[in-house]
Amino acid sequence: MLVHHPGGLIRCSGYPGAGLRSPVVAVMWYMVGADLVLVTHLLFIGFVVGGSFLAWRWPWLIWVQLPAMVYGALVEFAGFACPLTALQNYLLRRGGQAGYRGGFISHYLIQVIYPPGLTRGIQLALGTLVVLIAAAGYGGYLRRYPPARAWRAGH
Repeated sequence: MLVHHPGGLIRCSGYPGAGLRSPVVAVMWYMVGADLVLVTHLLFIGFVVGGSFLAWRWPWLIWVQLPAMVYGALVEFAGFACPLTALQNYLLRRGGQAGYRGGFISHYLIQVIYPPGLTRGIQLALGTLVVLIAAAGYGGYLRRYPPARAWRAGH
């Protein structure tokens, strides 16, 4: 039996039980998963960009944020796609939707901030912006927790 779905026809054979509901429920879970990856991706980008400021309140976060910031900048400088993009595309396709080409930033954020057409120059500018914002955050962190004082206090 085939079920009509916005992403196309879904074959029901192999799904136990309720016939028409099972494939629709499976498709729904893939779409929920894709949405959760989208939210996770946005939160990760926010942490990459502004996480150094969180370290002012929670100094231990610097050891998590610094590698995340380096990774985020490398994604922009080297131009490779984040694994979360591949996971989201996989879940979208399994949910009957088309995946998207390019990276997460070019698909969701560039279209909002810039006119269509991510260029290498824009990618380099975004990577530089990430590093500059993190440097400002780390500068504030170092003013708040000078290395000499932290060493004496046993941090």
